[in-house]
Amino acid sequence: MDAWPPLGPEDAPTIAALHLFSQIPGKVALATLPWRNHGWHLTYRLCPRGFRTQPLRTATGAFEFEFDLVDHHLRLIDGNRADGSIPLRPMPVSVFYNDVMTLLGYAGHKVHIVGVPNEIEPAIPFRKDDEERAYDQRSADRLRRALLKAEDVLSRFRSSFLGKVSPVQLFWGSFDLAVTRFSGREAPPHPGGIPHLPDRVTREAYSHEVSSAGFWPGGANGGTPLFYSYAYPAPSGFADAWIEPEAARYEETLGEFVLDYEAVRKAGDPESMLMDFLMSTYTAAANLGKWDRSSLECELGRPAMPRAL
Repeated sequence: MDAWPPLGPEDAPTIAALHLFSQIPGKVALATLPWRNHGWHLTYRLCPRGFRTQPLRTATGAFEFEFDLVDHHLRLIDGNRADGSIPLRPMPVSVFYNDVMTLLGYAGHKVHIVGVPNEIEPAIPFRKDDEERAYDQRSADRLRRALLKAEDVLSRFRSSFLGKVSPVQLFWGSFDLAVTRFSGREAPPHPGGIPHLPDRVTREAYSHEVSSAGFWPGGANGGTPLFYSYAYPAPSGFADAWIEPEAARYEETLGEFVLDYEAVRKAGDPESMLMDFLMSTYTAAANLGKWDRSSLECELGRPAMPRAL
C-alpha cells in the first residue's frame, strides 16, 4: 500500500468528477473567508483520508468540508455539532451541488456562491450540469494515495527554503497540488487569460516572482497525470536549461517543465527521481533569475531538528 499507485485512463472519469465536485465547497470558501495573499485561503489541505478545506466561518459558526476518499463521503464538520455528509457516488454535478447547499442549510449556514466553475471549459453552471459523472471507489483511493505520495516529496522539497514559500496545497480551480517559492521581488503584471478566471485574481496570485512546482493528476479538462515546474516570469534561457531526470522535458505549449507521473511511479527510486526534478528546475529558475540563493535556501528539514543559526 506504500507504493506509488497506478493512475490510468480508467481513473480519469473519477478524477474529473472530483475536480468538478471540489469546486463547490471551494466556492463556499470563496464566499465566506476574507481574501488572503495569492488566494491561499481557498485551497484544500491533504489529510490521511483525502483533502479538506481550511476552517470556514459564517454568522452561525465555524465548519469545514472534508472529501473522505476512504469511506467515500463529503463531510461537513461543524463546531455546533450539526455535522452531516453526502455519499460520493456516480451522479451529476447538479445533484451534488443541490446536496451541498442542502447540507449547508441543514447546519444553519447561509451561503450564496457563484455557481459556475473556474478554469474549466466549458463552464457549465453547477445547477445545470446534468451529465452523469463517474465515481469509482478504487479510482478515488488511488488518487488519494498518489496525492499523499506526491505531498510527501513536495513537503520535503519545501523544507529547504527559508524565504517566502507557500504551503503544499490543492487548488480546486486547476486541481493540482502545488508549492511555490518566492524570490522576494515584484513581478511584472501577469497577462491573465486563464479560462473562466478573472484576470485580477491571476495578477494578484503572480504579483511577485515565483518558482512553482506540483502534481497534476488530471481533471475535468482531460490529460495525463504529471509533475510540473515553471517560473514566472520565466528568465531568459529557462526553457533550454539542463534539468534532471532524462525523462523530463520542456512543454512549449504550457511554458513548463514536465515529468510524467508514470515515469516516476516506475522508477527504481521514485522519491529521488522526483526530488531531482524539483531541485534542478528550481535551480535553473533561481540561477537564471539571479535570486539571492544564499539567503533563501537551507538544508532539507529533518524531524525534531531545528535550524542551526
